[in-house]
Amino acid sequence: MPQLIAPTTRLHRQWLAARDDWGRGVHQDGSGLRPDDDVDTPEGFTAFVRKLLRESDPSVAPVPGWVHCTYWWMTEGDEVLGTISLRHELNDLLLESGGHIGYGVRPTARRRGLASWALGEVLGHARGMGIDRVLVTCKVDNDPSRRTIEAHGGVLEDVRDTEQGRVRRYWIKLGGGS
Repeated sequence: MPQLIAPTTRLHRQWLAARDDWGRGVHQDGSGLRPDDDVDTPEGFTAFVRKLLRESDPSVAPVPGWVHCTYWWMTEGDEVLGTISLRHELNDLLLESGGHIGYGVRPTARRRGLASWALGEVLGHARGMGIDRVLVTCKVDNDPSRRTIEAHGGVLEDVRDTEQGRVRRYWIKLGGGS
């Protein structure tokens, strides 16, 4: 049974296996991994996990130009299957192309419904934070992600050419928030 867990140093080896499944240097949506992060050494991985946890803490000011963001890892037992993140608000870049939620499932764990399950879970977290609608985007050629977003009520606003390439922008209405 899959779970969403907060990032933890306990799963360093398993996280690296997931990263290697993607391929080193490959962008992983929703992971918070940036090109200059050292995740291979225990010390570097500890700093990476601390960074992810700090970015979710509303009592800590975000890095200029960034917003607060909560990260989860999709796991089954101790296996890391993917990542998903919820940005607490949108800045101009996120409104243009990134959205509130980013997610990715490692290649060997795809086609099991994990992205859909995780998106449903995180939509509940967004609702709990008082967000009444979320923007979720995907590349125009990512049909599995398009289907996942649409299955959760995503309504296509438009397709745009952005710094991240051509993206489909969907709004999912949650209700109950401001």
